[in-house]
Amino acid sequence: MFASLNHCFIWEGKHVVLQNIFTLIIETIASVLGGVLLLRFWIQAVRVRPPQQLAQFIFTLSDWAVRPMRRLLPGVGGYDWASLIGAVLVAVICILLELGVRSALNATLIFSLSALLFFQWVFYGLIALLIIEAIFSWVNPNAPLAPFVRALNEPLLRPLRRIIPLIGNIDLSPLAALILLRVVHQLVIYLIMSLT
Repeated sequence: MFASLNHCFIWEGKHVVLQNIFTLIIETIASVLGGVLLLRFWIQAVRVRPPQQLAQFIFTLSDWAVRPMRRLLPGVGGYDWASLIGAVLVAVICILLELGVRSALNATLIFSLSALLFFQWVFYGLIALLIIEAIFSWVNPNAPLAPFVRALNEPLLRPLRRIIPLIGNIDLSPLAALILLRVVHQLVIYLIMSLT
């Protein structure tokens, strides 16, 4: 009897480990693809030309998903809606796969977790861009990617720079943007969870 129970526990343990490995793989692939799609949308929204190698990487990784959707979602208003909706769909598919493995499919849960994952990509992506710009400004302001990253951050930092003055020639707007992003992120999480 004890041998049978022990075998059962071992099997359950292996099953959980396999689930966790599958979840890790799915989340990694989804995060990379979702991040690339959001970056593609933001690049077009900001109207900035990316460096050639980066553009080639982005388009190679996402064209297969974006091009078919552009037939249904034209670029209204000059925005790449296909890339944005593509990122939303990637988040939904990721959550569906994760919950499907655990046999926990539920419409409300799928909506809330997909929304949380999507906005996590948005906020973490914007935070990463701000941190990268800060690193460039400290280490190598003339790096080839520095102007591109600055252009991506400009819509976030421009309004703050009108309000926050330089202190000793130090621009505190990136720090303020990081704090605001964290606050808004927490508010979005609270709002999504309160709707479920």
